[in-house]
Amino acid sequence: MRKPEIAKRLARQSGVSNAEAADQLDRVVNQILAKLRKGKTAQFPGLGQFSPGPKGAAYQFKPKKEQPSGQRRK
Repeated sequence: MRKPEIAKRLARQSGVSNAEAADQLDRVVNQILAKLRKGKTAQFPGLGQFSPGPKGAAYQFKPKKEQPSGQRRK
């Protein structure tokens, strides 16, 4: 998926213009990049994290462990 497609979907789901959604997307990406340049990790709870590495940024997906059907968390 490319940036214009993501911005269009964000605009549709949040009720803002395509230009405003693209601007918001740019800000998020720039914040991630700024953290990585400082050697910090950018975390997305429930999704994963971007972390600095020797060959540039790396994305790690850490899904939650699924509970077997019919069992509840305590």
